[in-house]
Amino acid sequence: MAETVQQEMERLLTEEFSPTRLEIVNDSAKHHGHAGDDGSGESHFTVVIEAPAFADMSRVDRQRAVNRALGDIPGDRVHALAIQASAPTP
Repeated sequence: MAETVQQEMERLLTEEFSPTRLEIVNDSAKHHGHAGDDGSGESHFTVVIEAPAFADMSRVDRQRAVNRALGDIPGDRVHALAIQASAPTP
C-alpha cells in the first residue's frame, strides 16, 4: 500500500533530522473549497519539528532545510505547508 503524503513527510523528516518532536497536522479540511484544495484531502499541512540539527540555524534556514528534506512535496504536491522548526531547549 502506498504512503499518504503525511506518512511520506513523517518518514522523510525523521530520516533527515532524527527529531525529538515531530507533529504533522493535516489542515486540509479547514481549506475545503478554497484555493489550492485539490480534493485529495492532503493539500494543507502544519509541521511542528524539534531537532538538534536546528541548533545553529536561523528560522529561515530551518524552514529551508525542512523544505529541502521534503523534496517535491511543498509547492508541488502540497499547496500550503506551515513550518514551526526549533531546536530542543536545554
